[in-house]
Amino acid sequence: MNKNIILDIENVSKQYRLGEVGTGTLQHDVKRWWANLLGKEDPYLKIGETNDRTSKGDSDYVWALKDINFQVEQGQAVGIIGRNGAGKSTLLKLLSRVTKPTTGSIKYKGRIASLLEVGTGFHPEMTGRENIYLNGAILGMTRKEIARKFDEIVAFAGVERYIDTPVKRYSSGMYVRLAFAVAAHLESEILIVDEVLAVGDAEFQKKCLGKMGDVTKGEGRTILFVSHNMLAVRKLCDRGILLKNGGLIMDDKTDKVLDRYDLEFNAADKNFRIDYPINNSPMQILSVELKKPYTDSTIIFIEDQLLFTFEIDVRENIPNAYITIDIKDSNEELIYWTSDYTSPRYNSDLKGKMKITCSCPIKLLTAGNYMAQFAIFSLTEGVVDYNPKYMINFEIEENENTFLQKFNVKHPGKVALDSNWLVVDSNR
Repeated sequence: MNKNIILDIENVSKQYRLGEVGTGTLQHDVKRWWANLLGKEDPYLKIGETNDRTSKGDSDYVWALKDINFQVEQGQAVGIIGRNGAGKSTLLKLLSRVTKPTTGSIKYKGRIASLLEVGTGFHPEMTGRENIYLNGAILGMTRKEIARKFDEIVAFAGVERYIDTPVKRYSSGMYVRLAFAVAAHLESEILIVDEVLAVGDAEFQKKCLGKMGDVTKGEGRTILFVSHNMLAVRKLCDRGILLKNGGLIMDDKTDKVLDRYDLEFNAADKNFRIDYPINNSPMQILSVELKKPYTDSTIIFIEDQLLFTFEIDVRENIPNAYITIDIKDSNEELIYWTSDYTSPRYNSDLKGKMKITCSCPIKLLTAGNYMAQFAIFSLTEGVVDYNPKYMINFEIEENENTFLQKFNVKHPGKVALDSNWLVVDSNR
């Protein structure tokens, strides 16, 4: 292995048999044992299907990962992204030696510290103090080395008051704060972090990202980071790996991989209408549709107007209740918010099913991938109707006839709204 390569994954695959442990029958186990004895390939590695959750397969064998190859250099921060079921967590479990690959090899230099889920590596009956020393010992550190880092770990986690309390009494937030502090501060060469940071509050997540940045840039350690927060991946990682259905489909610079992910995500989920299941809310959104500017195409240009049509059912008038639209970019940053509190419906006596339209300003957004989420809130009653799983994904493109495109220049920023420019005094 090259002296700068700290992690080498070669032809790694992981196969599972659905609903079974082993091959499921004595006959299958004997066949597998006999093939291994003769030095032949496992017969059950020749069958199986890719891990596509959207379709019902015919085989009981599923490849959670298939033929994964990549190398990681010392000091790199690598973001591993993909949709749910892509194989991200399986890959991290293999790298963390929680489970073994079915085929292939994983070579690494140095020690690996991993944070895969809340409480990984912690003994619930032991105190926070004892678990810090236990984790350090597992990494091969001496008691003196751990003691040197102890105060820094406790201060970062912010659990001084509870450090001598058994961790089984910790909240999930306290658990993950201490677990991350231990993993980040103990001197491992490779740090593996899964989506577990989502448990922490926004301030702590920001603190963790800052620490991981220091780990790679300041200390020269390697990080593998799995997250659905594309903004966090963009800020922290200089390289991205995109997984889909257990396969590696792209390994490149972070921005290029995120652009490909946006394309994959929107191609799969581009749906300009949502129909919500009926619920018992006093006011409910029944459906939302984003009007296609062009009948035979899903393309939306910067100059096109975004027109949303709502079908709602007002079963009971809730005081100060308003319908909202959140438009977020591919990093899940809120770009535009609007509500119908200026409409005739707001605080009226109107009841029953009704249609409501919202016309957003022309030239609202620049080119990119966006999602729109919808809800009903009340200033006095709180959330009336909201389901975060339902959203409309759409893409804005540059029109070749726009002013900037004539000069082959991409419109900068996130909004494309025009301003009024006037010559006030031509004599100056």
